[in-house]
Amino acid sequence: MASYDVIVIGGGPGGYVCAIRCAQLGLKTACVEGRETLGGTCLNVGCIPSKALLHATHMLHEAEHNFATMGLKGKSPSVDWKQMQAYKQDTIGQNTKGIEFLFKKNKIDWLKGWGSIPEAGKVKVGDEVHEAKNIVIATGSEPSSLPGVEIDEKVVVSSTGALELGKIPKSMVVIGAGVIGLELGSVYSRLGTEVTVLEYLDTVTPGMDGEVQKTFKRLLERQGLKITLGAAVQGVEATKTKAKVTYKPKKKDTEEVIEAEVVLVATGRRPYTAGLGLEALGVEMTARGQVQTDGHWATNVKGVYAIGDAIEGPMLAHKAEDEGMAVAEQIAGKAGHVNYGVIPGVVYTHPEVATVGQTEEQLKEAGRAYKVGKFSFMGNGRAKANFAGDGFVKILADKETDRILGCHIIGPMAGDMIHEICVAMEFGASAQDVALTCHAHPTYSEAVREAALACGDGPIHS
Repeated sequence: MASYDVIVIGGGPGGYVCAIRCAQLGLKTACVEGRETLGGTCLNVGCIPSKALLHATHMLHEAEHNFATMGLKGKSPSVDWKQMQAYKQDTIGQNTKGIEFLFKKNKIDWLKGWGSIPEAGKVKVGDEVHEAKNIVIATGSEPSSLPGVEIDEKVVVSSTGALELGKIPKSMVVIGAGVIGLELGSVYSRLGTEVTVLEYLDTVTPGMDGEVQKTFKRLLERQGLKITLGAAVQGVEATKTKAKVTYKPKKKDTEEVIEAEVVLVATGRRPYTAGLGLEALGVEMTARGQVQTDGHWATNVKGVYAIGDAIEGPMLAHKAEDEGMAVAEQIAGKAGHVNYGVIPGVVYTHPEVATVGQTEEQLKEAGRAYKVGKFSFMGNGRAKANFAGDGFVKILADKETDRILGCHIIGPMAGDMIHEICVAMEFGASAQDVALTCHAHPTYSEAVREAALACGDGPIHS
């Protein structure tokens, strides 16, 4: 029986980062992972492979639509789906091998297999039981479905199946207009698939800034996606070659049927804690099936912690990473901290969407006096040169103090630009602080400065 200071259950972004930070802090650490590779959902069947396909298909879109304008003449590339899949797998492999190297470098033991907690201070992997002064649950999440919708990963697929379809389908119905549905819908739309998105709510990307939602929907529809809002899916009937989706429009008392070769169920994710033995251990859970933790990621069972998708909060890899580092600091006797008010969210479509802090809707609901600084990418020289003039930057600041309360970007490289505002918010900066900071020209980031200027006397280029 091996003995450790910390055993982390789960080798995804939260788990592997937690394990590395524990090791850096001098704690003898092991990480339990049942997959053949480290990295969890994110690296194996989520963030990384989807970004590879988004990048490849964006290049195709540029070749088909913008190359000729730039004087790049010739036939547009044809799609070798098998080779695109190979490129995606190579990208995954490079990342997962990188984590394996980091484990060796930091002397972290990888306990291969599925873990359970038979009692406090013990972790069982296969037939072996290991002792641990501290246990961190970082088991992530799994796709959730709808009543009457059975996922077979062939015709009716989750995000996992959508990343490895045997061929490019002629038609696809995406159930859910959240991040996953719109990203993968964009991939297949660019590849020539007729994509229809069905969303139960009255907006795409629920929870985001309202103005961003409207602009985003319009731009996606311009790219060829068909989006139906207020659609309550009743069921999916699948055969070997196609599926029928039945849905009820909220504003009508009729049922509509749509056929497609593939149906992607992108209706969110749920915590994955099955098989851990938490009920027998007496670990408190929330009504939504998440592990209940206090402000320091500790459960009600001494020495057992939980982070990432297994607990409350946004199901984002970087949120899990932050919690992984913070709980490692806590275990090592230091002061681990996560600022939940400054966690960015990004949609990696084209244009990208990035958001941090509060939305106008949230500020109005709270009765907070605020001002809006907005700048369109049509006024940005770099964006115009790169066929990326769609979208805008919007900064929300306190009306009295000018402190930045939120930022919402739809446009080129939004996911990278948002971090300027994340840092500003972390330091309690005002919009004027950003406005007075020199930004290189010509860059997309100038649009952020212009939006900050718009919170004051007004932008220069608008």
